[in-house]
Amino acid sequence: MSIEQLDLRLQRIEEALQLLLQQRVVRNFYSTADAAQLLGKAEFTVREWCRHGRVQAVKRACGRGSSLEWMIPHNELERLQAEGLLPAKH
Repeated sequence: MSIEQLDLRLQRIEEALQLLLQQRVVRNFYSTADAAQLLGKAEFTVREWCRHGRVQAVKRACGRGSSLEWMIPHNELERLQAEGLLPAKH
């Protein structure tokens, strides 16, 4: 193997280890970006699930200004991984 190939392989291993470490850290709430990464989905998709009530999430202030962001509780993330999305509300 060339040095470039080894470097690329090492970089992929480091990224995988970082992802494993992030998954092991239990937080009270996850942002839609964090949840999307853990679930292997796009952040937009997770936000839409929250907006449509397919995931039990809460809105809370973020940063400056009056904008709110969806936050997903840890137990809801576990439920989502085990059982899937909640039924669609009509």
